[in-house]
Amino acid sequence: MHLNDVKICDFKEVDLKDAIVIAGFPSIGLVSTIAANYLIDALNLKQIGCVTSSQFPALSVVHTGEPLSPVRIYAGVQGVNKKIVVFVSEFKPKPNLINAISEEIMRWVTKKNCKLLISPEGMVVEGKSPAEEQNVEAYAIGSTENARNMLMSHNIAQFKNGIIAGVSGVLLNMGKQNNFDVISILAEAHPNYPDARAAAAAINVIALIMGVEINVTPLYEESERIEKQLQKFHKQAKPMVSATQAPQPSMYG
Repeated sequence: MHLNDVKICDFKEVDLKDAIVIAGFPSIGLVSTIAANYLIDALNLKQIGCVTSSQFPALSVVHTGEPLSPVRIYAGVQGVNKKIVVFVSEFKPKPNLINAISEEIMRWVTKKNCKLLISPEGMVVEGKSPAEEQNVEAYAIGSTENARNMLMSHNIAQFKNGIIAGVSGVLLNMGKQNNFDVISILAEAHPNYPDARAAAAAINVIALIMGVEINVTPLYEESERIEKQLQKFHKQAKPMVSATQAPQPSMYG
């Protein structure tokens, strides 16, 4: 896998100097994908490009009659010249693609003179009771001293010890190597279904860093709908489990 196997195609030239870039690639609880798509809709961002590779799935995502690439780039301006860019992916990159994707994103944001790269992620926290799961915690880590000071200035809890895998982990390392500000946001997420509540927690941190207002109430409502549906499945599954003595599916556990 070489860097030139992954390329960013710009549909139009846009001034992105000092822009904040969000990298939304699927992770635990689909936190990054949900957050990225929500930001695109909530902030009315427009597509400005896509990411391509011969290794990507051979498909087109059709939305409202328009064909879309599986990995896309959107951009817009919020408030007083606050530029935002969002990368969103419809699939989880294969391990052999992660470095190439991360390198191409870092090359692109540097070329465009963007100032900050944020990568939201889901994080599994075990041992929490159902009541505790209602309160989602979000943490963050910065690649540079400047990025970490940014987190402290907004009273954002910092992630101290652990492992961050995938695109987020590689971008953090590259940010440190190149003295570029990268922040990874880790929201506690359920690993077995799309966790809209965790995505909302990540967006709240993004909004703090950006200094903009983003209403996440619809995401909490969506989370409640998902949880009610899971509870319904749970009740339906119990009689079958009791009758067959089969192990209970982990998504209900």
